[in-house]
Amino acid sequence: MTEDLGNSGLHEAVDRTKLHKRDFWAVENRNYAAPHYRLEKSARLINKIAAGRRRTLLDVGCGPATLARLLDPGIEYFGIDIAIQEPADNLIEADFLDGPIDFRGRRFDLVVAQGVFEYVGAHQDQKLAEIAGTVADDGVFLASYVNFGHRDKRIYWPYSNVRPTDAFLASLRQFFTVEAYLPTSYHWVGREPRHPFLKAVEMPLAVKIPKLHQRLAVEYFFRCSPKH
Repeated sequence: MTEDLGNSGLHEAVDRTKLHKRDFWAVENRNYAAPHYRLEKSARLINKIAAGRRRTLLDVGCGPATLARLLDPGIEYFGIDIAIQEPADNLIEADFLDGPIDFRGRRFDLVVAQGVFEYVGAHQDQKLAEIAGTVADDGVFLASYVNFGHRDKRIYWPYSNVRPTDAFLASLRQFFTVEAYLPTSYHWVGREPRHPFLKAVEMPLAVKIPKLHQRLAVEYFFRCSPKH
């Protein structure tokens, strides 16, 4: 059952037809060369899921591949992005809005897409279907999505896909079984914590506080498994 998050009347003050290309992302990606809060928390979740076992991981929209530096040694990292900063054999540069999400036909134990779906315009369902084809039968897909129902929602100007959380969940459930989802953080203003103390408190937090998360969760992580 889709949870009613009470934000179905969300006003979308963005240009849903504007899809940014390599010239934009070649510059934007540089802002993520250093690990930021959400990336650090995703690495924490991924390492916990891997639990010391050898796993392959595909990072969809990998940017400068910063996530690779935060993963346990047994996780073999691969990435795909529209603007690869430093070419490598385990990275593919491709505009996956113009073509399918694919890494040489491989399937992976772990597939991650964070900070991606806010930028895909009307391609959300298509891209979720393509990602489903890259996840191994017993694999895990971890996605992030902004909570646009936040009491102080901040809609970054390049976003082209602004939807209520329950609408994003409905799309996910077409292609995956959503095992769990949890806030990346709680904050009175719609941004991830920046103060070291708040970051330390929020980093291990893995709980949805009833009702409160609908208004104060900044973003969500969704842990999914393939539908069989």
